Amino acid sequence: MALRTIESLGELSGKVVLLRCDLNVPLKDGVIGDDGRIRASLPTINALLHSGATVVAMSHLGRPDGEPNPAYSLAPVAQRMSEMLGCPVVFSGDTFGPGAEEAIASLSEPGVVLLENLRFHAGETSKDAAERAEFAAKLAALGDVVVEDGFGVVHRKQASVFELAEALPSAAGTLIAAELDVLERLTSKPERPYAVVLGGSKVSDKLGVIGHLLPRVNTLLIGGGMLFTFLAALGHKVGSSLLEADQIETVRGYLAEAEKRGVEIVLPTDVVVASKFGADAEHVVAAADSIEDTPFGASGLGLDIGPATSAKFAEIIAGSKTVFWNGPMGVFELAPFAAGTRAVAEALTAVDGLSVVGGGDSAAAIRQLGFRDEQFGHVSTGGGASLEFLEGKQLPGLEVLGWEHH
Repeated sequence: MALRTIESLGELSGKVVLLRCDLNVPLKDGVIGDDGRIRASLPTINALLHSGATVVAMSHLGRPDGEPNPAYSLAPVAQRMSEMLGCPVVFSGDTFGPGAEEAIASLSEPGVVLLENLRFHAGETSKDAAERAEFAAKLAALGDVVVEDGFGVVHRKQASVFELAEALPSAAGTLIAAELDVLERLTSKPERPYAVVLGGSKVSDKLGVIGHLLPRVNTLLIGGGMLFTFLAALGHKVGSSLLEADQIETVRGYLAEAEKRGVEIVLPTDVVVASKFGADAEHVVAAADSIEDTPFGASGLGLDIGPATSAKFAEIIAGSKTVFWNGPMGVFELAPFAAGTRAVAEALTAVDGLSVVGGGDSAAAIRQLGFRDEQFGHVSTGGGASLEFLEGKQLPGLEVLGWEHH
C-alpha cells in the first residue's frame, strides 16, 4: 500500500482536522530557542486552512511524565505559530474535553487551535494499548479526520501517532510526505558517490545505521564522541575521551566488513584535546593515535575533530553526489570545539546533489552556527525517526498511514 496523503481524505471544507505536529522545540523559561519545527509545520497548516478546514493542532513538548507541568506548556508555541502564520492561533489550556471543545467552537471561521501538551496525560505514551486507545478516543471526539505530520515521532507507538490514526479517517501531511521522499532517495538508488557522515556522542546509537548502510554507501565518515570507540578498536589510547568499551568488538566487526565490501570508513587523523570539559579549557590539536601524548596525558578529553580531519571530510563531502549527515563532530555548543561541525555544515551547503541534515542535534547545530535551512538540500525534523528509517525498521506512525518499508 502507498502512503495515504491529504487528498485521500476528500473534501475538507467545513471539517475539523486534527493535526498531529512535532512542535517539540527547545524551550527555556518560556523562550523558544529554535523555531525550526514550528516553521516545518506551516505548509500543512496553510494547505488545510486553504481547503476551508478548521485545524486543531496537537503536539508533545519535553518529558513532563504524564502530569501537567507549566514549564512544558505549549502556550509560547501558540504565540510563535500565530506570528509565523500571520493569523490568530487559539490556545486551549486543555488537551481534550469541554475546554478544548470551547476553544474550537470559539472560531467564527476556519482557523487554528493548538491543544495543550499531549504528554500532560499518561495515556499518550502508555505501554498499555487499551490506555492509549482510550486517550486517542478523547482526542478523536474533537474532530472529523486526522492528519499526521509529526515526522519526529513516527517511530513511536503513541496514542496521537498510532491509535488516533486508527480511530478516524487519517492521512499523512506534506511534511511527512517530503521527509519520506528524501529518505527513500537515500536508501533506493542514491546518486553516487554516496557519503554518510556520522557523529554524536554514542556509537551504540548509530550501530544499526552503520550496519544497514554499509552495503549502500561508498564512504562513511566518523566524528563526534563515537570516534573514540573506533580509535580504541584500532588499539589507540583515547585518554578520558568518551568511550563505549562494550562496543569495541562490534566496531571491529564493522571495520572488517567495510574493508571486505570496499567501503571506506574515514576516521579522524587529528582531534582537539582539552584539559577539561568547558569553554575555558586549555586545548591542543593532537594526532588521533597520540591523544595521551599531550600535556594533559591520560586525563585529556577529545572534544572535536581536528583541522586536518575537517579539511579531509569537507573534501570528501564536496566530491559526493549524495550526503547524509547525522550527529555533530564535536561539542559545538562550546565555541572552541565547534570548528569541525562548522566545516562539515559548510561543505554540505556546497554539495552538487542531495545533501541531507538528519535532524536532532545536527539541525540544532547548523542553526546555532548561523546556517539557514535553505542552504541544504533537506533538513529533517526527526533525528531518531530518520535513523530508524535508515536502519530499515518498520515505523508504526507510517505503517498506520498505509506505508510499507521497501
